[in-house]
Amino acid sequence: MKTIRVGAGLGFYGDSWRPVRASIERGGVQYIASDHLSELTLAILQKDRQKDPSAGYARDAVPMLAELWPLAAKTGVKFVLNAGGLNPEGARQAIARTFRDKGWKAKIATITGDSVLERIDELRAAGESLAHMDTGADIAGVRSRLLFANAYLGAQPIAEALARGADIVLTGRVADAALTLGPLAHEFGWRWDDWDRLAAGLTLGHLLECSGQGSGGNFGSAGEWARIPDYAHLGYPIAEVREDGSALFTKPPGTGGRVSFDTIRQQLLYEVHDPHAYVSPDVVLDMGTLRFDDEGGDRVQISGASGAARPASLKIVAGYQDGWMGTGMIGFAWPEAYAKCEKSAEIIQALVAERGWAVEDTNVEYIGYDSLLGANADPTYRDQLNECFLRMTIRTKDKRVADGFGRLFPWLGLSGPPFVGSMKGVQPAKELLGIWPALARRELIESGIQISLEEIK
Repeated sequence: MKTIRVGAGLGFYGDSWRPVRASIERGGVQYIASDHLSELTLAILQKDRQKDPSAGYARDAVPMLAELWPLAAKTGVKFVLNAGGLNPEGARQAIARTFRDKGWKAKIATITGDSVLERIDELRAAGESLAHMDTGADIAGVRSRLLFANAYLGAQPIAEALARGADIVLTGRVADAALTLGPLAHEFGWRWDDWDRLAAGLTLGHLLECSGQGSGGNFGSAGEWARIPDYAHLGYPIAEVREDGSALFTKPPGTGGRVSFDTIRQQLLYEVHDPHAYVSPDVVLDMGTLRFDDEGGDRVQISGASGAARPASLKIVAGYQDGWMGTGMIGFAWPEAYAKCEKSAEIIQALVAERGWAVEDTNVEYIGYDSLLGANADPTYRDQLNECFLRMTIRTKDKRVADGFGRLFPWLGLSGPPFVGSMKGVQPAKELLGIWPALARRELIESGIQISLEEIK
């Protein structure tokens, strides 16, 4: 029976690609599915693009391929990566330039059409409201401030690019799991209405999309996380997939981490709202029928995926200019560290009010107490903290207010509560990007998809 082995690549922009070496050298993979994007990443890439119009892509794709391509080329391993971000063409040019400088050969396919910023008015004229998915707000309120808008494409253009002979498939915004589903659909010739097989591919893509999190990284079981072996050399997961969609989930031999029923089921439910209706551009997965059989030795058999027809709409994530952030931070030592921070927050808020500054939102958090847990923080030991840091941020439409906010903190070093332990320097205002999720009919989006193939000789 034919099997295809797909290995996890990066799980986010800035993740490590070093574990991918083991997947290529010892894992027997044919594909690496590398996920460089999140909705936050698009905002980061937009700021890069504002500084340099040739930027806007995940820059880590170039050094990653520069290190891994010589290994991959020996055995024919192919890469599917969404590092194109907001500028797939810029990413292609950077990768091609590096390959030419090194004398390497490759066929690079670039998939575009996910960017719909220039089509917003066209989509609205076609009857798409593009209302905010969560609030129902009218996009007209942010229309003039939109900086990017990208639809989540599915796996079909990836499969088509591979069918054209691509060695590297470079995309912009696609659904994370599509990076795996595309190669599987191509290799096995799955029909695009074979919902159960597509659901199986979606399952495996979802399990692979977060690099080491699928093989014991970030394992949240109380106490058990400490028994994950050799974090320093954790191996990224690999799915060995059969034509019917069932698969062996494992990792490269000789690497750290763990693949087990528990580590996989945690990743399965990561970022999932409804396990019985996990929606993707290609299929809707019901996780309730999945079966995980743990064989031990970092081997788990996966089967039983079931799917329903793909949605009629695709999700769009847009970013818009949402004012400016000002920030300040100051820390205090025991005794009464928290109380000193709380008093400092009161002082800062009074100074802001006296100046008449227009502030739309204020966030106050106490590092060491509630900066991670928020309302779930246990107050039992709040007043016994050895140290505590006050961090305050504001959102304002006025850049001058955001720039001035941090300047309210330094004088507290000598004129506020006692025993200041640390103070962050005055931080300049930062431009804020708001995220606008919306839906649009898939036929309006998919009509704009283009696949270009460049052969580097």
